Amino acid sequence: VQLQAFGGGLVQAGDSLRLSCTASGRTFSGYNMAWFRQAPGKEREFVAGINWSGGSTYYRDSVKGRFTISRDNANNAVYLRMNSLKLEDTAVYYCAANNDYVSELVSEYEYWGQGTQVTVSS
Repeated sequence: VQLQAFGGGLVQAGDSLRLSCTASGRTFSGYNMAWFRQAPGKEREFVAGINWSGGSTYYRDSVKGRFTISRDNANNAVYLRMNSLKLEDTAVYYCAANNDYVSELVSEYEYWGQGTQVTVSS
């Protein structure tokens, strides 16, 4: 499956953004999806994940209550709604897919999008 992430940008602290990731190539609904992010000088980290049906979602603690992951299997897309953005949310955000289970580990994902930059300013 090929993934393409977009929707990033430069925003101020407290603002909102919605990232989108579209998929092509194989049956999207069969994949678990996740968003990761990587800040300069830091390792890539799990942000949020959603299972193939959309029935289960997972978040890292620092984004719980602010970020919402969702998917639209009919349109082969997964979204990350980010509210109340903080300076520490600044990173390149990547979408990823696997067909096993939602994991927080980078190594568990076979497919990756190219990343979209989110910059939060004060």
